[in-house]
Amino acid sequence: MTRIMIPTLSFAILMSLAFVGVAHGQGSIDGIGPVGEIEKVQDGFQFTEGPASDGEGTLYFTDIPAETIFQLSADGKISPLTTTSGHANGLMFDGEKHLIACQMDGQVVRIDRKTKDVEVLAGQYEGKRFNAPNDLVIDRQGGVYFTDPLFRAPEPLPQGTQGFYYIAPDKSVTQLDKDLPAPNGIALSPDEKTLYVIPSMSAEMLAYDVKEPGKIENRRVFCRLKQKQADGNSGGDGMTIDTKGNLYITAATGVQVFDPSGKMLGNIAFPQQPANVTFGGPDRKTLYVTARTGLYRCAMEAAGHVYPGVVK
Repeated sequence: MTRIMIPTLSFAILMSLAFVGVAHGQGSIDGIGPVGEIEKVQDGFQFTEGPASDGEGTLYFTDIPAETIFQLSADGKISPLTTTSGHANGLMFDGEKHLIACQMDGQVVRIDRKTKDVEVLAGQYEGKRFNAPNDLVIDRQGGVYFTDPLFRAPEPLPQGTQGFYYIAPDKSVTQLDKDLPAPNGIALSPDEKTLYVIPSMSAEMLAYDVKEPGKIENRRVFCRLKQKQADGNSGGDGMTIDTKGNLYITAATGVQVFDPSGKMLGNIAFPQQPANVTFGGPDRKTLYVTARTGLYRCAMEAAGHVYPGVVK
């Protein structure tokens, strides 16, 4: 055994290192968190995504290559809900507590957790299948905004462009914007007056004004992500939002947190690069992160926003 001699560290340095370790190499963000250490719930998956809380103590998430939607119960047990997910990515619950899933195989569906019945909400636009629906958010009317980038899509792209859409409660579909650099995460502000779209192939995150459900205007740059390298231009992936309207965007550095004005508040680093993020737990103060082959969580000061059209 090779022994490595480590110099004695001062008490101040040790305390500094302990504080930095709170967020796996980053400090806690004032008023945000995390509170305590990052916890690995389980590793060994292929590629985790789409965390969503049912508001009753169970967290759902996807393993895209395995075509599996998993459920993490309140007692810590992980089991599959389905192993034929259609390469499901983003998940969210509707007002009836059915699971809405973006299937990268080309459609957005509603899943009845009890019967496992699957209902297609939308599978095409103007007679052509979607590229590969990625992530979604549900408004108070029950309409679904979802992104449709190129990941896992057939070539050439069935839609011929990368954009995002709105499925109205009557299942009619509207294309809201197109020719974007891999639109990925998507969310509404707590008052549902602003729609955020997170491109994966640009450091500039986008925002739109919502005139009315399914109608937007005034596309603009909301913020620019901090890059891992000085010459980088990588974008975000998934996102979630808290009760104060702060955005939590997964990126190469971790989960980057921005206030509603676009000011960066800090970064929460994880052992693996995060793909998506949501709040869960009984008080919505547990941040769950899907990161490559693992599922992680940490206690937070901030609480996650609950959309009126999702979980009551």
